[in-house]
Amino acid sequence: MPLSMVNAGEPFTIKRIGGKEEVKRHLEELGFVVGGVVTVVSEINGSLIVNVKESRVAIGKDMASKIMV
Repeated sequence: MPLSMVNAGEPFTIKRIGGKEEVKRHLEELGFVVGGVVTVVSEINGSLIVNVKESRVAIGKDMASKIMV
């Protein structure tokens, strides 16, 4: 299921990252790697605040939909 559809506060393991190669590379630089754990902290106006690799990152709903957990 895409990261954009999960409930806040629950940790999930990243199974797959979709999109073009440049999008995958950008998400990897932010810490979103297959096998990593990600937790949605909150959702504000369609953007997600997530904990990934012990840091908080804000991503848009379109980017979150490319991350499968």
